[in-house]
Amino acid sequence: MNKNIDSLFKPFSLKSLSLENRIVMAPMTRGFSRGGLPTSDMADYYQRRAEGGTGLIITEGTTINDPVASMGKGIPYFHGEQALAGWENTVKAVHSFGGKIMPQLWHAGMMRDPKISPNSELSSIGPSGLLLPGKQLTEPMTLAQIENVIKGFAVAAADAMRIGFDGIEIHAAHGYLIDQFFWSGTNQRTDEWGGSMANRGRFAVEIIKAIRAATAPDFPIVFRYSQWKQQDFTVQLLETPQLLEEFLAPLCDAGVDIFHCSTRRYWESEFEGSELNLAGWTKKITGKPTISVGSVGLGGDDFISAMAGKGAATRSIDDLIERMDKGEFDLIAVGRALLQDPNWTNKIRNGKYEELEQYSGDSINTLS
Repeated sequence: MNKNIDSLFKPFSLKSLSLENRIVMAPMTRGFSRGGLPTSDMADYYQRRAEGGTGLIITEGTTINDPVASMGKGIPYFHGEQALAGWENTVKAVHSFGGKIMPQLWHAGMMRDPKISPNSELSSIGPSGLLLPGKQLTEPMTLAQIENVIKGFAVAAADAMRIGFDGIEIHAAHGYLIDQFFWSGTNQRTDEWGGSMANRGRFAVEIIKAIRAATAPDFPIVFRYSQWKQQDFTVQLLETPQLLEEFLAPLCDAGVDIFHCSTRRYWESEFEGSELNLAGWTKKITGKPTISVGSVGLGGDDFISAMAGKGAATRSIDDLIERMDKGEFDLIAVGRALLQDPNWTNKIRNGKYEELEQYSGDSINTLS
């Protein structure tokens, strides 16, 4: 394994955010929040990753204050006095070891199954009530519902700043609500929230603007997006660099500081004729810092398989270091490797490659 790891361990600064290194804990749904409340066990779980040297922790998806935002009874809320008190304890735990932490703010949209979710008597919501193209489950969102969700994101971000988080991440990837507005397969509206890419992106733009207005100019906003959807892994939301530029420009103008570009394998190129991955293209187009992600340190399948308990062997990160040396992207998010081993970052820093643990599918079932 490449011993020149300097590019992974250079400090990073943007606005009020200062990181000791370029390694980010990727957001991973865990489902251990009893009644939607983050527990002391969760605070300890995140603290261990900070103690293990990880520069920035992005929490699992946390739901805004909307009765149909959550897709499971173990998903943590980011609203209400008790939940916010639990998150404040988590912030203090991470900060006590010099780590930085952001909540991932989330609304599941039509990916929510009412039968296993809070408020099961209520229908899920989406731009057109579609889970998949041609699979309509409920009526399209009303304008009042759209405005309520935008406000919910803004209030959550303001609460995050108030209780000491170092920024926020907006979850706009993987076929959840914001992504359902982006994708023409699930957004077939004919009003100002649908149709053209500019209109389909309006929902995200208004959320970003509302968050910026509710927080502060130097409070970092991270925006996570993806080409693929859980509903269809083969979907390519934006098929050319030109379309990607049209998509990204309004988000930049609205106030995104960092783009978190979700791919299932970071080493795969995004467009034919270039080796750049999605984060590389996003940085090239926008000039904004980017986070790459996808099976870091692991071979085989990706996190989707891990949810089913499938393990993965370790994999060299030499190619990752080469990409970071070239400046293709600025930060790298690590998922299952950090889920398996809280000390992964320090082991890489200290050259203890022989101690890196092979990912076990059992890790998904614990808060170790």
